[in-house]
Amino acid sequence: MTDLENNIGYTFKNKTLLETALTHSSYKNERNLKECYERLEFLGDSVLGMLTAEMLFATNLNLSEGELTKRRAMIVCEPSLVNAANILELGTFLRVGKGEENTGGRQRPSILADLVEAVLAAVYLDGGLENARILAKTHIFPATLQKTVTDYKTILQEKAQNRGEQVSYHLIGEEGPPHKKRFTAEARIEGKPMGSGTGTSKKEAEQAAAQCALERLV
Repeated sequence: MTDLENNIGYTFKNKTLLETALTHSSYKNERNLKECYERLEFLGDSVLGMLTAEMLFATNLNLSEGELTKRRAMIVCEPSLVNAANILELGTFLRVGKGEENTGGRQRPSILADLVEAVLAAVYLDGGLENARILAKTHIFPATLQKTVTDYKTILQEKAQNRGEQVSYHLIGEEGPPHKKRFTAEARIEGKPMGSGTGTSKKEAEQAAAQCALERLV
């Protein structure tokens, strides 16, 4: 765990909190443990949302409420958090069950995004809001902002228009409980499927689909 603490820049007083933040439900079930990261992820989601709102409010004095809301959604979306998780190498330290390991769970985007929120919550509980704020400012925001500068839908729209073609998006899948839905969208050019992507909102799924389509577009 020392290597991960070095990565995130925080040393835990209660190491159990960090272990729990890195424990997937599959590992908990195999080992008959009491907890996995899911409760911490729930708390971390709110902590991250508040810290993101705080950061945007302080650094974007001329933006309206709507624009601030839009930017917050882009920062806390799954692709952005996955970028942060990969930079921090969180997947390397994940405790995951054998079945989940064999099906690629360690690299699954939804799990990596959850890990960022769970670790943030663990820091918050262990060291307070200021240490959580430092983690967000030092490691999470820079990584997520790298990911949010690209609006793939706009780029795809411009490329298609230059070719005299039309882009459309279609919701082709929806799963998960009401409080944690995952959507799958498909980007089509002139009715032809060009790429699909998933996300925790329809807009996020469409951005992922547009990114996939751009990689295929010649």
